[in-house]
Amino acid sequence: MFTIKNKDSHSKARHGTLHTPHGDFETPFFMAVATKGSVKHLSSLDLQTIGARNIICNSLLFSLKPGLEVIKKIGGIHKYTNFNGCIFTDSGGFQASSDFLLHKIEHNRIIFNSPYGGGRQEITPEKAMDIQLTLGSDVAMCLDDMASYGATHRQVKSSMLNTHTWARIQKEYHDKLTKNFPKNKKLLLFGIAQGGIYNDLREISMKFIATLDFDGIAIGGLAIGETNAEMYHALQAQLPFLPENKMHYLMGLGSPPDIVKAISLGMDCFDSIFPTRNARHGTIFTFDGTLRLFKPEYGTDFSPIEKDCPCITCKNYTRSFIFHQLKENEGVGYRLATYHNITFMTRLMEKIRTSLKKGTFMEFKKDFEKRYKK
Repeated sequence: MFTIKNKDSHSKARHGTLHTPHGDFETPFFMAVATKGSVKHLSSLDLQTIGARNIICNSLLFSLKPGLEVIKKIGGIHKYTNFNGCIFTDSGGFQASSDFLLHKIEHNRIIFNSPYGGGRQEITPEKAMDIQLTLGSDVAMCLDDMASYGATHRQVKSSMLNTHTWARIQKEYHDKLTKNFPKNKKLLLFGIAQGGIYNDLREISMKFIATLDFDGIAIGGLAIGETNAEMYHALQAQLPFLPENKMHYLMGLGSPPDIVKAISLGMDCFDSIFPTRNARHGTIFTFDGTLRLFKPEYGTDFSPIEKDCPCITCKNYTRSFIFHQLKENEGVGYRLATYHNITFMTRLMEKIRTSLKKGTFMEFKKDFEKRYKK
């Protein structure tokens, strides 16, 4: 399921391989968010050209539109999206944090207002598992109850206990349904530890999730509005209780400097809309810092975004052109900026994996932090 290949001698960083039904994937890696099957403004062929091999989709939304029968008929989510890499599917638990979508949470289910009309939809741990098995993703995420940032200790504890109950139910159901699957065809299942910004709850949650022997363990409920100090404080509370032989997934983190730091603390994979959303708002990532492309001076800057970047944006277009396209809200501007930011994230993870293989990760980290500015 997950094999550790190299460990950094000066930090908790590690290089490994995640074994999935659609191949082996080196870690650490970043997953572009493809909620409805595509990364905003990019096609699966763009991702293939970039070399981005990992995405995360939302199974709840897929079950509503286009519907499971459509996905089943074509042969699964990989064929439907024309993406041959590693696909994680979220359960829909994140949508419970939306005031627009959430109707109510009960001890055994979440009831949603359908985003497509047509009344209410419910999801249980068993239904979340059935949906993800039908989709045929590589990694399924457990249904969880994520308390919003600012929730009280009592509210977070209640959500955490729901998460624990659902995790146990879904793990047992997953094991029952997949017990006769060949090892190389088995849908992996990751549990999610919660706890908000409360250290005692973070410790309790990680200890519990670790007992269920998931294929990987995710840390949820962070990077949702709390300060960096609060995020790392909560993360540090769970790190001592993470099983070393499991893959570690920090959900929702997309800031390049924070990803590098989190890898040094032992994290193996990440997902976030941060790179794509920033691209659409003119915030472009480079290895020499963040480029705020809406500054007036870039309107007459005819250099590429980043000179040594191999992406189609940098090889063919100027900062001035992308500045103009974004200012005019043109789709091509969104695509070119997004293409570069996803290329940057892919290159960043490649460089990190290379440094871990060579034993130079801390040197890379120090140099990156010196050059990169938030």
